[in-house]
Amino acid sequence: MPYFLVTFTLPSGLREAAYRHQRLVYDAFFRASAAALQQLAKDERFVGAQIGMLGVLQTWTRDLRYHPHIHYLVPGGGVSEDGQSWVASKADFFVHVKPLSRLFRAKLRAALRESGFYAEIEPEVWEQEWVVDCRGVGSGRAALKYLAPYIFRVALSNNRIVGVEDDQVTFSYRLGESGERRECRLEALAFLHRYLQHILPKGFVKVRYYGLFRVGARRALARLHGRLWLQAGLARLEAMLGEAGERSEARELRCPRCGAVLRLERELVRVRAPPQSERQS
Repeated sequence: MPYFLVTFTLPSGLREAAYRHQRLVYDAFFRASAAALQQLAKDERFVGAQIGMLGVLQTWTRDLRYHPHIHYLVPGGGVSEDGQSWVASKADFFVHVKPLSRLFRAKLRAALRESGFYAEIEPEVWEQEWVVDCRGVGSGRAALKYLAPYIFRVALSNNRIVGVEDDQVTFSYRLGESGERRECRLEALAFLHRYLQHILPKGFVKVRYYGLFRVGARRALARLHGRLWLQAGLARLEAMLGEAGERSEARELRCPRCGAVLRLERELVRVRAPPQSERQS
């Protein structure tokens, strides 16, 4: 199954407000971007299904500048409206980014209208085009490898600090496109400012799940997974028997002992055992 990495970026005109009201803006950022992507994916012109999303908030560039954006790792497909089948997207296309960026902009604007600082935001912010990127990443392993450091590490690791002398800090970074290594030298206070602006509010959750991946949908997703696994098994069996010239019998899966036709009656969902204290009582 193909996976896609969809990235939403806050425009520069919103970053001052985001920095001063981080918890409120970041929450709205998550909700607006996730809702926009799910809404567009449900359109029949794109996927036409309910998708699953893993989102990670990142606030820095490689040279530690303030640049809030959210990466979503999304499988190439989703569950049909009736919840009974999987609808695959195209292998090399998920959604158009232009309508997605405009939908995201409208939803975030609606969310921030309720805030007390909305009037401080320049009106031009809502007229310009916002940056949204969507690209295929193959099986998803590459995207997870890319996202993992932003989940478990801080903005700058110790091995990137080249030197500290004469009240200045020098650290290294690589350019995104070329991978060329560069160095940045800052006065100590300027360096501390760049670093500290990426500390999130206490208790803020920077990794979130939406759609099929949300906690409340996991049982339904497990049931669908079982159904799809059975269908895939039948398809593989049919292919194997077809190669042996027995295509007519490949449509039914039979018990190897009694020969009866097997059919799916119900799907078992794992239920956690009660705590030890409850079992003893």
